[in-house]
Amino acid sequence: MKILLFGATGMVGQGVLRMCLQAPDVRMVQTVGRTALGLQQARLHEVVLQNMLDYSQIESELTGFDACFFCLGVSSAGKSEADYSRLTYDITLAAASTLARLNPQMTFIYVSGAGTDSSEQGSSMWARAKGRTENALQHLPFKAVYLFRPGVIQPTHGVRSKTTAYRVFYALSKPLLPLLRALLPNTILTTDVMGAAMLAAARHGAPKAVLEAADINALASRGGGKAG
Repeated sequence: MKILLFGATGMVGQGVLRMCLQAPDVRMVQTVGRTALGLQQARLHEVVLQNMLDYSQIESELTGFDACFFCLGVSSAGKSEADYSRLTYDITLAAASTLARLNPQMTFIYVSGAGTDSSEQGSSMWARAKGRTENALQHLPFKAVYLFRPGVIQPTHGVRSKTTAYRVFYALSKPLLPLLRALLPNTILTTDVMGAAMLAAARHGAPKAVLEAADINALASRGGGKAG
């Protein structure tokens, strides 16, 4: 498979990239983002793009992919609804619309979040924006669109969040998260599980379009890849 990965510098994206580079059936992973990863790996290709709303200059580098893992996201803390919507809805749809035109046989997987509001009418600003994004993605002419809605994610293998508040949370909860995950495997996921589930969906599809934490965990288990 050839995989296109957005958000590879984020916590989820780092874990997904690690799983992709370990998968023997992944021939190439191409990342797209504002910041270079600085990694040297034979199957990894990086595209640095400052304007994530305009892909016209790099369309030739966005064709021939089997799947896109869209892990790009930001916290809504301190942001207006307009700013959060631009970073969540506008950037995602700019990329996805381009990719649907260039790769109609692509499987597109979007990392959303638990509590997303599909009605777009609820009181939570971030949930409405995520819901609007999910709804729009499902109308694009991809081979398949899967919407992942994880809750708590445990970073593994040195993966770190870029968000200071999240880093503090994970540092404080590090001794407890493995125990909580053992007790609640369908509630707390790991970055490896996220990557394994995305690869499974790209290979074989998923039973439904919207996948909550328990569905993601089950998909990773069935996928045949090693996830911890």
